[in-house]
Amino acid sequence: MKIGFTDIELPEGKIKYSDEKLIALEKKCEPDKVSPFFVEFTKDQLVQADTIVFAKKNILDLLILDMEKCEARVLNTDDTGEKEFLKKCLSYLEKETPLCEAEFSENEQKYLKTLSPLSAKPVVIIDDELEINEIIKKVLEKSRIIFFYTAGKDEVHAWPVNAGSDIVTCAGKIHTDLARGFIKADIVSFEDFMKCHNMNDAKGKGFVKLVDRDYIIKDGDIIEIRFNI
Repeated sequence: MKIGFTDIELPEGKIKYSDEKLIALEKKCEPDKVSPFFVEFTKDQLVQADTIVFAKKNILDLLILDMEKCEARVLNTDDTGEKEFLKKCLSYLEKETPLCEAEFSENEQKYLKTLSPLSAKPVVIIDDELEINEIIKKVLEKSRIIFFYTAGKDEVHAWPVNAGSDIVTCAGKIHTDLARGFIKADIVSFEDFMKCHNMNDAKGKGFVKLVDRDYIIKDGDIIEIRFNI
């Protein structure tokens, strides 16, 4: 995940997310390998960024870029629907509201994709000094990213996924073969796993549930995929 910024003092480059659940799982499992989640802070590269962090006092500097894009497009389109869409965008921007906060219809989403305004990306507005981990946490929340985990003696791995994703999507994050050959998955919550020695112990204590492909992942779920290809 690339986090763009321009007007805040932040370190550039890759930063490891200090994930409390991953840290706890590492202590419990004592794995050979740990795979945490990293973000990349990129200064003055808002177009390439997945999300944007901006100071509240300077938010107009970001929104004006989108206003100018909307105003220029209004003058160059004969599409009535698009003009209405652009006016709607401008009404939000003039109220200093990023377009990620606006609700757009399916038809308006097509115009939004073509326009590609910067503030349609998840924008985190900061009005005070925060620790890096707090900023990353806010970015993840704004982007609706949650984590599931694989945890064992070989490796403990944090996997980011969009909230609302099903278990097959999660399996595919680990490896495409797991999604292609998905049969079922064993799921245990982080809280229940921490009460056990390992996944087999969690199964023995009745904490693990066997789920089908329509299961929606929850933040902190620890998973094992059953598959056959």
